[in-house]
Amino acid sequence: MHKAIIFDLGKVLVPFDFMRGYQALEAHCPYPVAEIRSRIAATRLVEPLEKGLITPRDFVHQLSEALDLEIGYDEFCRIWSCIFSGQLIPDAVLESLARRYRLLLLSNTNEIHFEMIRENYTLIRHFHDLVLSYQVHAMKPEPEIFRAAVARAGCRPGECFYTDDIGLFVEAARCEGLDAVQFESPEQIEREMNARGITW
Repeated sequence: MHKAIIFDLGKVLVPFDFMRGYQALEAHCPYPVAEIRSRIAATRLVEPLEKGLITPRDFVHQLSEALDLEIGYDEFCRIWSCIFSGQLIPDAVLESLARRYRLLLLSNTNEIHFEMIRENYTLIRHFHDLVLSYQVHAMKPEPEIFRAAVARAGCRPGECFYTDDIGLFVEAARCEGLDAVQFESPEQIEREMNARGITW
C-alpha cells in the first residue's frame, strides 16, 4: 500500500522551455541564442546553483559577465524564470491526493526558479513537504536526494510512488527502492496510479 506520492516539478506539474529564456536574454546581450546557450553551459554555474553551492546573486553576477549583460538582478530573475507556462496536473487532483497520502515535491531546481513558482502557482500549497536540490545540496540522479525524500515521506521506499519525466531519474529512484514511473502525460500517470489503487 502506498503512503506517499512524490512528484517531480518540471514537465510533470509545470511545463517549461529553456528556449524561451535564451530568446529573452538575446534582447539584452550581443550574442545569438545558440551562443547564449553554449556560453551558459561553459560557465558550469547551473549545477552549483541548483545544489545551493553558490548564491543566486553570485550566479547572476558571473553569468551576466559571461553574456555581457547589462540588466539588474530583478530583471535577470524575471527573464530567467520566463521558461515556465501552464500546469499539467490540476490543483483539484493534488488537493485530493494530499487528503489521502503524504504528498511531496522532489525537484532539481534553484532558488530563482522556485521563488517564481511559489509566487505564481497555487499548486505548491498542496504539498506536505518540498525536497529541493538547492536546499538539500544534492541533485537527481544522486541517491542522497531520493533518500532525503523517503525520510521526509516517513515511510518505506516501496510505499512511495514517484513520477519524473526523465528516465535516468526514474531508474535512480527505483535503485533506492521507490515505486517509480516515467511521466508521459497526465492521463498516463492517472492510469498508473489507478493500477496501484491510488485514489483521489
